[in-house]
Amino acid sequence: MKASTFFTKEQQAQILAAVKEAESETSGEIRVHIENFCQEDVLDRAAWIFKKLGMQDTTERNGVLFYLAVSDRKFAVIGDAGINAKVPDGFWDEVKELLQKNFRDGKFTEGLSKGIIAAGIHLKKHFPHSKDDVNELPDEISFDKLKGE
Repeated sequence: MKASTFFTKEQQAQILAAVKEAESETSGEIRVHIENFCQEDVLDRAAWIFKKLGMQDTTERNGVLFYLAVSDRKFAVIGDAGINAKVPDGFWDEVKELLQKNFRDGKFTEGLSKGIIAAGIHLKKHFPHSKDDVNELPDEISFDKLKGE
């Protein structure tokens, strides 16, 4: 199984539509990174990917990364300092449970899309979209190893 083909082109489009919808009402930034294997603690790997993608460089430190290692069946959802300071305790656990429930049923696209929308709702509460908002990070899904690995 290759990370880049785990989701069909149509499924990738559905995930990207969820990112665009979630970001349409917030200044927050959401990224999705998919790779085959995670041979370390999934949160450590997600944090490393977060940094390599430059997600900590947003103006309000309100980036959210959805990380999946498809062959190892691991995933993580992490937010930057700005969003973590504002979401309620247990918020990321709720998003993780939403994904996990759908993933268990084989609904990977739906689970990921629902999780992205849930994150967007909270981002909107704390980081509303302004008319001069700039999309600070690319919306495309990134795959596999990143430069410098």
